[in-house]
Amino acid sequence: MANNVLLNSIDHQNVKVITEHSSAYGDNVWYSPTFPNEFRSVQAYYPIFFNKDPSNGKFFAIALFGFQDQENLFLQDNKWQAGYIPLTVARQPFLIGIQKVREDGIEKEQRVLHIDLDNPRVNQEYGEPLFLTHGGNSPYVDRAADILEAIHHGFVDSAAFIDCLVDYQLLETFTLDVTLNDESKYQMIGFYTINEDKLSELDGAVLSKLHEKGYLQAIYMAIASQANIRTLMNKKNELLGL
Repeated sequence: MANNVLLNSIDHQNVKVITEHSSAYGDNVWYSPTFPNEFRSVQAYYPIFFNKDPSNGKFFAIALFGFQDQENLFLQDNKWQAGYIPLTVARQPFLIGIQKVREDGIEKEQRVLHIDLDNPRVNQEYGEPLFLTHGGNSPYVDRAADILEAIHHGFVDSAAFIDCLVDYQLLETFTLDVTLNDESKYQMIGFYTINEDKLSELDGAVLSKLHEKGYLQAIYMAIASQANIRTLMNKKNELLGL
């Protein structure tokens, strides 16, 4: 159960955050949400697919790390073995909260930094300090704030991106069948990918619109990222000693 509280230098002066990566810290996830502004970095290492939230039917993009629940093939020796960690993973144990303030007599909402005190990374002995000895945020906290701001704007843009994919019927369900060197098999269902046939049928005006928004590049990056399925298979075979 999360224990999310507003981060402040009085209550959390001595709090530290462990920055190593392992299953003990909750990194054994087989995918994490991502967004178009991050696709360029993500596609260099991970397959990008789409999933549907069963609670509201909304699609969202994901970076894939493994072939089954709680399998992250990039975790090894308390390190994340890739040149880029998706921001929704890197932001742990911080999250965005909303605080109401009054400006010129008008009540407004502003984004503020929260921390999950029950996250296993959070302690008072090891890791990165959150605040400087004589006051002020540590560089680590400032980086976390920048990450959360990027995530916020990324998901705002992602909602419009997904709407375009849905409007032009560019998402299709697929089944991924994986056979490893020892003949063991994995089948992944419930994910979606870009419908390349529908994409090829779009007229110039629509393609121009997608290009202007930066969405066409994101679409092609998502398609190209599927080559990283081979990377996952290689990592799985190495894990099995094959």
